Amino acid sequence: MTNQIHIAAQYLATAGINFLDKKADDSHTNLGFNTEKGSLETWPLNDNGYRISLDYQNFSLSWLRNEEQLGVIFLDGKTHKEIVTWIQNVTEVLERNTPYSYALHYDLPYEKITADFTFKKPAQEELTRLVKLRTIAQNSLEAIVNELNLDTTIRVWPHHFDSGGFITLDKPENVSVGFGMAIPDTLVADFYLYTSGYNGHDGISTEEFKKLSLGNWKNEGFKGAINPMKGLEEEKAIAFFKETILTYKAL
Repeated sequence: MTNQIHIAAQYLATAGINFLDKKADDSHTNLGFNTEKGSLETWPLNDNGYRISLDYQNFSLSWLRNEEQLGVIFLDGKTHKEIVTWIQNVTEVLERNTPYSYALHYDLPYEKITADFTFKKPAQEELTRLVKLRTIAQNSLEAIVNELNLDTTIRVWPHHFDSGGFITLDKPENVSVGFGMAIPDTLVADFYLYTSGYNGHDGISTEEFKKLSLGNWKNEGFKGAINPMKGLEEEKAIAFFKETILTYKAL
């Protein structure tokens, strides 16, 4: 039921599209993960700290002013149309010239979201598992950014729904590295950690890289390292990111 959370997160992304200045890298649409609350949050939507959050455990959207909850809608049994109407109502306080509209500029790997699309709350144990995975990812990514003094924020990107960071290296020139946690896809059938390096827009071959202590290097299609999240705790996640990022830094 990962798709229910992924789809629900698009209401936050579209709030960013509607109410924030457009950025070339699309970062106005990305989200923060609050590990204390187990929720995704938009950037502040105005100078008064208004945000929209998605609470995993309660499967609900909240309208926040800083830390104050101004309104909530529980998604179980709600239609897409009902949720859009709720967001339109709560965002009137932003006093923008244009109202909120649900319009994505990318496609999701699910059925098209129509007005009568109805949400179904995932099992509570599944929601707890999703919070745990996202928390491990957020904490380990923040830890490695601090340890290696990397210049990146850790955000959740609503299109592919990965928690990740991205850095450009001083040396070698034109080399950048992306790293984070991805949701299940054709590469791995479960949540997994990844690190990948690029020379310009081209993936860097991993054929000559030393075997990893944790995880494996891939070189067909995706070029980089992966490590499934099953049974993985923060300490090992940090070790995976450190070993793989330093491999690219040593090129």
